[in-house]
Order: sequence, then C-alpha cells, then structure tokens
Amino acid sequence: MANQKKLLPAGRMMVIAALAGALAGAVAVYVSTTLSGNTAGSEIVAVSDPSADSVCEAKSLRAKTVADAAIGQVAAMLPADPPQSLATLAFNATDGKPMTLAERGGKTVLLNLWATWCAPCRAEMPALNALQKEMGGDSFEVVAVNVDTGDDVKPKKFLAETGVDTLGYYRDNTLGLFNELKTRGLALGLPVTLLIDGEGCLLAHMNGPAEWSGPDAKRLIEIARN
Repeated sequence: MANQKKLLPAGRMMVIAALAGALAGAVAVYVSTTLSGNTAGSEIVAVSDPSADSVCEAKSLRAKTVADAAIGQVAAMLPADPPQSLATLAFNATDGKPMTLAERGGKTVLLNLWATWCAPCRAEMPALNALQKEMGGDSFEVVAVNVDTGDDVKPKKFLAETGVDTLGYYRDNTLGLFNELKTRGLALGLPVTLLIDGEGCLLAHMNGPAEWSGPDAKRLIEIARN
C-alpha cells in the first residue's frame, strides 16, 4: 500500500502533463484535423518534381542556419528536414487565375495559409500585412493564401475591415493546397507558415501564429533572403 501511495502523485502528474500538452497543441494551431467544406471549383493539385527535390535536399545546412535565426517571437520555426521543393504548390493568383509558387522564382517567400474562421489567423494578418509593407519587394514577398471554401465575400470583407491593404489576395477555396501540405507533413492546422527560398526550396516551417511584424521576424527574413 505504501508503494501505491507513492506512485499515485506521479500518476496524477503524468495525467496533468498530458493535459497540458494537449492544451498547448490547441493553442499552437486552430485546427488539427483535415479541413473540409463545400468546394466551389476543381481542386488545384501540385505535381512533384524529383529533380528539384534533389537540388533542395543539398540545402540542409542552409535550412539549419536560417532556422537557428528563428528566435523570440518566431522561435516556433523549424528547419526543413530535409529541404524539399515547393515550387509546384498551386493556388489562385491575385487575378483569380491558377499559378504555382515557381512563378515567384527568385524571391524569398513567406507562404501563409489562413481562413476567416481561424481566430489565430485573423489575429496575425495585420502583422503579416505590416511585414509585407516594410520588407516586401523584388527579393521578398508575403504570400498569404486564403483557404475559405465558398466565394470571396467573407475573406475580402475581413481584409477590408482590418485594413489589410498590402498583401496580395491569393486564394484556394478547394483545400487542395492545405491537403497537399498536410500530406507532406507540414500542416497540422491553421495558420501554417512556410519560409521558401528563391529556388522554391523549403527552408523552415511552423504551425501556429507568430508576431510577424516584430524585430525577430524581420531579422529572420533578412537572413533568409541574403
């Protein structure tokens, strides 16, 4: 009996720790299951390129260097292990026409997936807007892709109401992009953010929100694009 009494507190601590871990996961990402909804168009599918993956895999040291620079408010960024090509990721451009990430070749890209029903996504959009306003240009762009299913009314209304006026309106209402990243083991829920170099190679990634307009984020982008 004495041994049992000694073990009980430890057991309780394990249960508490497990619950704490679950709560932390809930904070990190808004959803952790496959997103679903009524689609309003054919799904956009990415086609992998093995030769491009080989080029990217050689950038492991570069990915680690960039991820090591992710501290403070962006410390949740993880190094790509190994780096992989995301050049074929497909979604709709600002004019509504299909595009791939390869069309941003030469630019370092911070790719962010967001939805109006995702509270952490909504909270970080102004910061992403501010980051694009300050650092966006020929060498860097924040590509924030809305993944609401249905039409454009809700996402456009949200952007207008929150003063997000610098980010391009990229879109995928089919959930094809999210599910592609989920298949690759990069998306657990929303928001999800990927740091991609000018050759379309993934350098670092994270699930959950961050303060993208802060000094830690700006330093990370500066290192990634140089």
